[in-house]
Amino acid sequence: MTAARDYASLEFEYLRSHDQAPRETPAHHPVIVVGAGPVGLALAIDLAQRGVRTLLLDNDHKLSSGSRAICFAKRTLEIFDRLGCADPMVAKGVSWSRGRVYFGADEVYAFDLLPEAGHARPAFINLQQFYVEGMLVDRAAELPNLEIRWCNTVTGIADDGARVRLDIDTPDGTYALSADHVVACDGSRSPIRAMLGLETQGRVFRDRFLIADIQMDAPGFPAERRFWFDPPFHPGMSVLLHKQADETWRVDFQLGWDADPAVERQPERIAPRIEAMLASIGAAGTRFEIGWASVYTFACQRMANFRHGRVLFAGDSAHGVSPFGARGANSGVQDAENLAWKLARVVRGEAGASGEALLASYAAEREYAADENILNSTRSTDFITPKSAISRLFRDAVLDLAREHPFARRLVNSGRLSVPATLDGSALNTPDAQPHAGAEPFSGAMRPGAAAADAPLARAGRKSWLLRECGADFTLLVFGRAPAWVDTLPLRPLEIAAAGDAGADGWIDADGLACARYDARPGTMVLLRPDLHVCARWRSPSADDVRAALVRATTATEA
Repeated sequence: MTAARDYASLEFEYLRSHDQAPRETPAHHPVIVVGAGPVGLALAIDLAQRGVRTLLLDNDHKLSSGSRAICFAKRTLEIFDRLGCADPMVAKGVSWSRGRVYFGADEVYAFDLLPEAGHARPAFINLQQFYVEGMLVDRAAELPNLEIRWCNTVTGIADDGARVRLDIDTPDGTYALSADHVVACDGSRSPIRAMLGLETQGRVFRDRFLIADIQMDAPGFPAERRFWFDPPFHPGMSVLLHKQADETWRVDFQLGWDADPAVERQPERIAPRIEAMLASIGAAGTRFEIGWASVYTFACQRMANFRHGRVLFAGDSAHGVSPFGARGANSGVQDAENLAWKLARVVRGEAGASGEALLASYAAEREYAADENILNSTRSTDFITPKSAISRLFRDAVLDLAREHPFARRLVNSGRLSVPATLDGSALNTPDAQPHAGAEPFSGAMRPGAAAADAPLARAGRKSWLLRECGADFTLLVFGRAPAWVDTLPLRPLEIAAAGDAGADGWIDADGLACARYDARPGTMVLLRPDLHVCARWRSPSADDVRAALVRATTATEA
């Protein structure tokens, strides 16, 4: 992949497909994904890597304009690692972990999102969405069983219970396709959702924000997240500043509900706001150019169910949150990761009678995650934009106290930043067994449902990372030597020896972080799902224990 491509202006050629030739019945595909944004691309790549022939349709022939989604979290980068495209993203993006919060003209406090060592990827990178999409498209082009069709607009959809029919409009006219499953990743205004008569429900916030991308030469300005409450350069409102690639800065200005979007997008309205902000941070006179701007009103809402027969929804088509906290694109990519391995097992015929339950678990788990994101996003928005005098009084009191008191800083909410959901209560989890006499109970950090933690590993002078050594399917972390019966199971064993184990010939937990993060002792085993969530753990399991957990994780039923 070539990270130096001009992704901002990249256009893709419409090509007439062989499926458009006159035929009695529509051409059939196992899976059709609709929407070539970050979520649709990630899902299509994941399916293709799992051996599923996948068709991806998009109604445009360009990547996204402007920055749009810009903050990509460590968990998302770990997913992109598995998809084979994280390296150019991290190389191009701006890594950051430090944030500053201001009230009025004063800094209230600063925070560090990733103070601990031993992670392969940074807490966040800031990278314009078109770069992420472009690098995903580059990866998709390397996969022979993945086809992207540009300028293919879905105009009709029907699910008869056996197959899904799609009507497609192209520059060459219309044609039809059928699929075993269709996944709608077609954005917040999802045409597929509308065609099926489905809705999202939730809360629309009565406020408007201006987003602007500005290019400026400010080499001494650090790559930090800066959030202002009621700054003197924009009194009574909030402002957010992030650095992106190419010396581009993203600024969000709260405008209020009565602002006229058409007026506020004009450069002559934006420039004075930028100049005032720059002057407040000691950068008066810095030259800048406005590259892209938009005014938005946001909502926190979701569909009641992310699965409707053979049609599934992921990303913004299924749920939406405010941009504070970077929960939109990150949670959408996690939707794709959750769905890909389950849908692949169904399409490959490996799920059998449990296919319905496995796909239902996608909906249940990601609806749960969406509710968590919506809750956090709603709380952030209510704190950032208080709608009553009492709410503003509370917020301002918290910000005043946060100058000197750490307890108050935990109440400041400028956007609780994206973290992966812990899928508590999932039907795929095997609960921790009661420890037998003398055995230590587990701590809660890596409990069933949690996203697997990374840690550095070493082996014969070679260094690697725990998550990169996991298999594409189920992985069994074995702390110590694996018993012979492990080789009889349909999974990848990953032996991890403690530092100083003289007899170890596999991976060594040289820094002790793997044992610490998984609360492991010699003999501990942890079963990871293909999407790298913990689904079971034991102090000293039998082969039957692990087999039963595998059955539960692939069928949503107890063995």
